Amino acid sequence: MSDERPYAVLDIDATLSDTSKRLHFIERKPKDWDSFFERAKDDAVLEEGLAVATTLAADHEIVYLTGRPERTRRITEQWLKDNGFPAGKVYMRGNTDRRPSMVMKLGRLSRLAEQRPVAVLVDDDVSVIKAAEKAGYTVMRADWGLDNESQPTLFEAQESEGRT
Repeated sequence: MSDERPYAVLDIDATLSDTSKRLHFIERKPKDWDSFFERAKDDAVLEEGLAVATTLAADHEIVYLTGRPERTRRITEQWLKDNGFPAGKVYMRGNTDRRPSMVMKLGRLSRLAEQRPVAVLVDDDVSVIKAAEKAGYTVMRADWGLDNESQPTLFEAQESEGRT
Protein backbone atom coordinates (compact mmCIF):
# COMPACT_ATOMS: atom_id res chain seq x y z
CA MET A 1 0.00 0.00 0.00
CA SER A 2 1.48 3.35 -1.08
CA ASP A 3 0.80 5.19 2.16
CA GLU A 4 3.16 2.80 3.98
CA ARG A 5 6.14 3.51 1.73
CA PRO A 6 8.79 5.95 2.96
CA TYR A 7 9.21 9.29 1.24
CA ALA A 8 11.83 9.99 -1.41
CA VAL A 9 12.11 13.78 -1.65
CA LEU A 10 13.45 15.29 -4.87
CA ASP A 11 14.49 18.82 -5.73
CA ILE A 12 13.59 19.99 -9.25
CA ASP A 13 15.89 22.76 -10.55
CA ALA A 14 19.35 21.44 -11.50
CA THR A 15 18.35 18.03 -10.13
CA LEU A 16 15.56 17.00 -12.51
CA SER A 17 15.48 19.98 -14.87
CA ASP A 18 18.31 21.60 -16.80
CA THR A 19 18.24 25.26 -15.72
CA SER A 20 21.30 26.26 -17.72
CA LYS A 21 19.36 27.89 -20.58
CA ARG A 22 17.62 30.35 -18.21
CA LEU A 23 20.39 31.25 -15.78
CA HIS A 24 21.19 34.33 -17.86
CA PHE A 25 18.02 35.96 -16.50
CA ILE A 26 19.48 36.01 -12.98
CA GLU A 27 23.13 36.63 -13.87
CA ARG A 28 22.40 40.26 -14.75
CA LYS A 29 21.34 43.22 -12.66
CA PRO A 30 18.54 43.67 -12.02
CA LYS A 31 17.68 39.98 -11.96
CA ASP A 32 14.67 39.05 -14.10
CA TRP A 33 12.97 36.52 -11.83
CA ASP A 34 9.69 36.54 -13.75
CA SER A 35 11.40 35.43 -16.97
CA PHE A 36 13.61 32.94 -15.10
CA PHE A 37 10.58 31.14 -13.69
CA GLU A 38 8.37 31.58 -16.76
CA ARG A 39 10.96 29.76 -18.91
CA ALA A 40 11.09 26.78 -16.52
CA LYS A 41 8.46 25.13 -18.71
CA ASP A 42 11.10 24.89 -21.46
CA ASP A 43 13.78 23.16 -19.37
CA ALA A 44 15.28 19.98 -20.74
CA VAL A 45 15.13 16.86 -18.58
CA LEU A 46 18.30 15.81 -16.79
CA GLU A 47 18.29 12.12 -17.68
CA GLU A 48 20.15 11.14 -14.50
CA GLY A 49 17.45 12.88 -12.45
CA LEU A 50 14.66 11.11 -14.31
CA ALA A 51 16.38 7.75 -13.80
CA VAL A 52 16.79 8.38 -10.06
CA ALA A 53 13.15 9.50 -9.70
CA THR A 54 11.87 6.49 -11.63
CA THR A 55 14.01 4.06 -9.63
CA LEU A 56 12.99 5.57 -6.29
CA ALA A 57 9.29 5.52 -7.24
CA ALA A 58 9.30 1.71 -7.22
CA ASP A 59 9.68 1.56 -3.42
CA HIS A 60 8.99 5.11 -2.21
CA GLU A 61 6.27 7.72 -2.17
CA ILE A 62 7.67 10.53 -4.33
CA VAL A 63 7.62 14.10 -3.06
CA TYR A 64 8.94 17.04 -5.05
CA LEU A 65 10.37 19.82 -2.86
CA THR A 66 11.31 22.91 -4.81
CA GLY A 67 12.30 26.46 -4.04
CA ARG A 68 10.22 27.63 -7.00
CA PRO A 69 7.46 30.03 -5.97
CA GLU A 70 3.88 28.81 -5.66
CA ARG A 71 2.87 30.94 -8.66
CA THR A 72 4.76 28.48 -10.89
CA ARG A 73 2.79 25.45 -9.68
CA ARG A 74 0.84 24.91 -12.91
CA ILE A 75 3.87 24.96 -15.22
CA THR A 76 5.93 22.90 -12.76
CA GLU A 77 3.35 20.14 -12.39
CA GLN A 78 2.74 20.11 -16.15
CA TRP A 79 6.48 19.88 -16.84
CA LEU A 80 6.82 16.90 -14.48
CA LYS A 81 3.85 15.16 -16.11
CA ASP A 82 4.89 15.94 -19.70
CA ASN A 83 8.40 14.63 -19.10
CA GLY A 84 7.41 11.30 -17.58
CA PHE A 85 8.29 11.89 -13.94
CA PRO A 86 6.53 9.70 -11.38
CA ALA A 87 3.42 11.11 -9.73
CA GLY A 88 4.04 12.85 -6.44
CA LYS A 89 2.98 15.76 -4.30
CA VAL A 90 4.75 19.04 -5.09
CA TYR A 91 5.76 21.37 -2.25
CA MET A 92 6.76 24.88 -3.30
CA ARG A 93 8.03 28.06 -1.70
CA GLY A 94 5.37 30.63 -0.84
CA ASN A 95 5.33 33.52 -3.31
CA THR A 96 6.75 35.94 -0.73
CA ASP A 97 9.01 33.46 1.11
CA ARG A 98 12.62 34.65 0.86
CA ARG A 99 14.18 32.32 3.43
CA PRO A 100 17.30 30.44 2.33
CA SER A 101 16.50 27.14 0.64
CA MET A 102 18.09 25.13 3.42
CA VAL A 103 15.75 26.73 5.98
CA MET A 104 12.64 26.34 3.83
CA LYS A 105 13.45 22.78 2.78
CA LEU A 106 14.52 21.55 6.23
CA GLY A 107 11.25 22.83 7.65
CA ARG A 108 9.28 20.87 5.06
CA LEU A 109 11.42 17.74 5.57
CA SER A 110 10.71 17.91 9.29
CA ARG A 111 6.94 18.10 8.66
CA LEU A 112 7.12 15.22 6.19
CA ALA A 113 9.10 13.11 8.67
CA GLU A 114 6.28 13.52 11.18
CA GLN A 115 4.00 11.65 8.74
CA ARG A 116 6.35 8.81 7.76
CA PRO A 117 10.07 8.15 7.28
CA VAL A 118 12.00 10.26 4.77
CA ALA A 119 14.27 7.66 3.17
CA VAL A 120 16.28 10.04 0.99
CA LEU A 121 16.57 13.64 -0.16
CA VAL A 122 17.94 14.20 -3.67
CA ASP A 123 19.22 17.77 -4.13
CA ASP A 124 22.01 19.71 -5.84
CA ASP A 125 22.38 22.53 -3.29
CA VAL A 126 25.39 21.88 -1.06
CA SER A 127 23.99 23.97 1.81
CA VAL A 128 20.70 22.03 1.73
CA ILE A 129 22.66 18.77 1.63
CA LYS A 130 24.86 19.71 4.60
CA ALA A 131 21.89 20.89 6.68
CA ALA A 132 19.87 17.77 5.84
CA GLU A 133 22.77 15.45 6.69
CA LYS A 134 23.34 17.31 9.96
CA ALA A 135 19.63 16.82 10.77
CA GLY A 136 20.06 13.07 10.20
CA TYR A 137 18.57 12.63 6.73
CA THR A 138 20.10 10.40 4.05
CA VAL A 139 21.05 12.54 1.08
CA MET A 140 21.95 11.87 -2.53
CA ARG A 141 23.82 14.79 -4.09
CA ALA A 142 22.57 15.55 -7.59
CA ASP A 143 25.94 16.50 -9.06
CA TRP A 144 24.82 15.98 -12.65
CA GLY A 145 22.86 19.23 -13.10
CA LEU A 146 25.10 22.28 -13.35
CA ASP A 147 28.71 22.78 -14.22
CA ASN A 148 31.02 24.53 -11.76
CA GLU A 149 30.68 27.88 -13.54
CA SER A 150 26.87 27.92 -13.39
CA GLN A 151 26.53 26.57 -9.86
CA PRO A 152 27.42 29.83 -8.01
CA THR A 153 24.60 31.77 -9.72
CA LEU A 154 21.94 29.27 -8.70
CA PHE A 155 23.47 28.88 -5.24
CA GLU A 156 23.28 32.65 -4.65
CA ALA A 157 19.65 32.64 -5.77
CA GLN A 158 18.77 29.74 -3.48
CA GLU A 159 20.57 30.83 -0.36
CA SER A 160 21.17 34.55 -0.16
CA GLU A 161 18.09 35.67 -2.06
CA GLY A 162 15.71 32.82 -1.20
CA ARG A 163 14.41 32.60 -4.75
CA THR A 164 14.65 29.06 -6.02
